[in-house]
Amino acid sequence: MHTVGVLDPRHPNTKTAIHQIRTVVQAMRPHRIFVPDPDLLGRAALLSGMLCRLQGYDKDDRLRALQDSILFLQSNRLGLTLVTGNIKAFDYLLQLIPSGRVLFYRKNG
Repeated sequence: MHTVGVLDPRHPNTKTAIHQIRTVVQAMRPHRIFVPDPDLLGRAALLSGMLCRLQGYDKDDRLRALQDSILFLQSNRLGLTLVTGNIKAFDYLLQLIPSGRVLFYRKNG
């Protein structure tokens, strides 16, 4: 939903983008939605701060680091394997918490 808030309401493609986001969110089944608890969010905030410091992230990248940390910790808690092409961030997260399970992929081309 962050994306919806960032979109410029005056831009001609904003309504289409919001419609597509709404379609994706409405298609999510309740049994597939996992809400992180306050403890996990606090640990993710600490972990993302460490990631930002180690990676030298600018302000624009800090929200992404928090989101990545939440995904990483939540998937770890649920015993899931996180699949990502974001090797840079998640490799660092795995070094900080080696018990996580991440499957990396690279785009061809």
